Amino acid sequence: MSYKTILTVLTTPANTATQLEQTISLTRQVDGHADALCLGVDRTQTGYYYAGANAMVLQETLARAKEEVGEIEKTVTKRLGQSGVAFNVETGVAQIADLGRHVARLARFSDLVVLSQPYGKDRPAEAEAIVESALFEGRAPVLVVPDDVTLPERPKTVLVAWNESIEAMTAIRQALPMLQAADLVRVVVIDPPQHGPERSDPGGLLCQMLSRHGVKCEIDVLSKSMTRVSDVLNRHAVDTAADLIVMGAYGHSRFREAILGGATRNMLEKAKVPVLMAH
Repeated sequence: MSYKTILTVLTTPANTATQLEQTISLTRQVDGHADALCLGVDRTQTGYYYAGANAMVLQETLARAKEEVGEIEKTVTKRLGQSGVAFNVETGVAQIADLGRHVARLARFSDLVVLSQPYGKDRPAEAEAIVESALFEGRAPVLVVPDDVTLPERPKTVLVAWNESIEAMTAIRQALPMLQAADLVRVVVIDPPQHGPERSDPGGLLCQMLSRHGVKCEIDVLSKSMTRVSDVLNRHAVDTAADLIVMGAYGHSRFREAILGGATRNMLEKAKVPVLMAH
């Protein structure tokens, strides 16, 4: 198993360099194919305008979106052409409410989707929807890359967040090529349940499975010494000089995480290293 089709989605001229360079780097490593989806996004809510204004507003915003996507396409095509990797650039214009359909259409046929962090300064309103569309509608693993950080060609240390969930196992299976390439994989178990099936050996069966795939792994059992699980993972990533975190995405509903917060949302916001997620 390896990644052969790697997709990235770009909707603004800003904050695109890191995810584009990461896409090129990964594509080159696996001798794969890079797909870039460049979208001009109409971010207006025309329903809030007075009667008769909708057509004028829509025409203006669509013209702006077409101009923006032309700028993105020019930059992306030039950089991919210089990279020497096989690539394809697709463009389009979409309203923000219909964005997910376009992302999912390509994500469904991709082995990996590379995106920038959806939260933070100068992030577009549609960034969160793109990540969720790739995960839920596209059913693809997503590599979220913080600004000015790229995953090394051969990662030394990878953290795997293990909580016995279906989402965590899905992410681990999808990340297997990266786990096999790492020098060491640290299976991180935070406050393992005292009465669960793995109570006597938390993470043991997972390590056994991974070792049969040639993955060198160790188990780190940690206490939840901070309020959020994501904070514990981030701190452990810093302490162990990890290059990548692998974790399941949205074990709770997206609505619950949007309102109350959760490990996925907090990790997407605060991660200091690339994070590979799957649902």
